Amino acid sequence: MAAMKHFGMNVASDAVFPSVYIGATGGLVYVCADDPGMNSSGTEPDSRHFAPHMKMPMLEPADSQECKDFTKRAFELSEQFDTPFMLRTTVRVNHGSSIVTLEDRVEVPVKHYERDIMKNTNIPALARNKHKTVEERLVRLQEFSNETDLNRVELHDTKIGVICAGICYQYAREVFGDGASYLKLGFTYPMPDRKIREFAAQVDKLYVLEELDPFIEDYVRGLGIECTGKAVLPLYLEYSADIIRRALGLPGVSAAYEAPVQAPVRPASFCAGCPHRGIYHEISKYNGKIVATGDIGCYALNINPPFSVTHTQIDMGGSITAGHGFERVERFAQRGLKVFSFIGDSTFFHSGITGLINAVYNGAKTSIFILDNSTTGMTGHQDNPVTGVTLMKDVTTAVDIKTLVLGCGVKPENVRTVDPYDLKATAAVVKEAYEAEDLFVVIVRQPCALLKSVIAHRKGQHCRVNADKCRSCKVCINKTACPALTVGENGVSISTEDCNGCTICQQICPFGAIEKEGE
Repeated sequence: MAAMKHFGMNVASDAVFPSVYIGATGGLVYVCADDPGMNSSGTEPDSRHFAPHMKMPMLEPADSQECKDFTKRAFELSEQFDTPFMLRTTVRVNHGSSIVTLEDRVEVPVKHYERDIMKNTNIPALARNKHKTVEERLVRLQEFSNETDLNRVELHDTKIGVICAGICYQYAREVFGDGASYLKLGFTYPMPDRKIREFAAQVDKLYVLEELDPFIEDYVRGLGIECTGKAVLPLYLEYSADIIRRALGLPGVSAAYEAPVQAPVRPASFCAGCPHRGIYHEISKYNGKIVATGDIGCYALNINPPFSVTHTQIDMGGSITAGHGFERVERFAQRGLKVFSFIGDSTFFHSGITGLINAVYNGAKTSIFILDNSTTGMTGHQDNPVTGVTLMKDVTTAVDIKTLVLGCGVKPENVRTVDPYDLKATAAVVKEAYEAEDLFVVIVRQPCALLKSVIAHRKGQHCRVNADKCRSCKVCINKTACPALTVGENGVSISTEDCNGCTICQQICPFGAIEKEGE
């Protein structure tokens, strides 16, 4: 099983496509989690389209029980039909929790392996015949889709019929209850054409409820069946029972409880003690003189004040490649803008190395900042190759970023390593990067402030404000946006619970009013 969100499926598709032609001797399942509403994503594509695009069967669970059961079924069906299966979920199903019924684990022996180039290689001469096999398999899968209990009909009031899948089944039940009948699809590709026709013939009015694209609706209409869906429902963001009620012109439901006050809006910012704060404080002094291409990670928060540095954020690894493109344009435009590119350590290992090699090979003159905070901070503090620890917490070889950068061909005299807590040293390195006339790489190294090892090491360390020296100018707050700093009736203060003694505010204070305590 390989699990990923929609962005991951985009990247993995290069391998997933040929795996459908090869098939799966044992079970092979791709879990793809979509993010309607873009809760933690830059786009909200509908990954269901991968199923017909790749000709790969797909299951969609609607709750925690089905997530468990459908995963097991996906492995069984994958082996039965000799094809990978896609298990597509969405954010609300993934983030939900509910009681599940467990079953005894079934141990499946490892399959016998033997060399079989007819099956396991996709050279053109062999792949041509496999395409025919794939199409014949889809015919069998559609017949299975019509028969399986993964697609079930719930008949109640037949004035209204609802076809739905995944979380929209839960919303539909909340909206209509037993006042409608349901065709709940769990096996959504190939879709059950016969079962859809039979269900549609039993109801007076048919709705298709689905988030994002009209994937099911288009198929139903293709069968010549009239239905209501995206004509009234939005093509974007997450649904809710209330959104569906309003779209269908149904009366709303009063909230059971309303909060007496609204929580204040809190703009996203770097954590207290975040090492990214130091590097972006110094780089922000060059705003207006640089084009800054960003990447995917916590450091993307530098787009906000007071730093306001990054111009672009596209995809993982896009900072180096987009920066290379910008720099080529700058040679023609001669606007006098230097190109800075920012990428985290884990993102660099994931998608940045090929971009760096391309930049070296093609003579780019950008300055690349690799922000090594020794973790994958934005998605859960997973280890990465720089930490020397695997995801299973086994000790392994740590990959040294500097050695790797040099191995990619960057000249040794154009590589620097700096501690972003040291603003003076950081300012000097940023100046070098700005003035560099060749490809320049800066490794910004300081571990994430939220790592348990860092918290333990810095226990008892924090900064404090000397009230006698403080002029309440708020430069420390305005220049760092550190959440440990607050201002009240008695002036600026620092939360010792949040502060880890990074001293960035101390170095910025123009009156020497901030002092560090603890070692």
